Amino acid sequence: MIIYSSRFYKELENITAFILKDSQQRALKFSDELFLKIENIPNHPLAYPEYKDNEFIRKLIYKKYVIPFEILKDDIYILGIFKNNLWSK
Repeated sequence: MIIYSSRFYKELENITAFILKDSQQRALKFSDELFLKIENIPNHPLAYPEYKDNEFIRKLIYKKYVIPFEILKDDIYILGIFKNNLWSK
């Protein structure tokens, strides 16, 4: 099961609001494609690189954004979304 943190939703809302200023279509496409990528994580969660040398926290890279996620038994916990090194746990 994929669990999204409130922080992820807040950060995603800020990102899509910024993109929306330029294009509604691009904002929707960004969000739709991102969720499709995230939905694939449970298929091979260990295939993603470790985040900050923590074997239980991995990262998905999507369009210059980093989406850190934690592997908790059978669940994937999406921690947030940020551009480059702008986020810390």
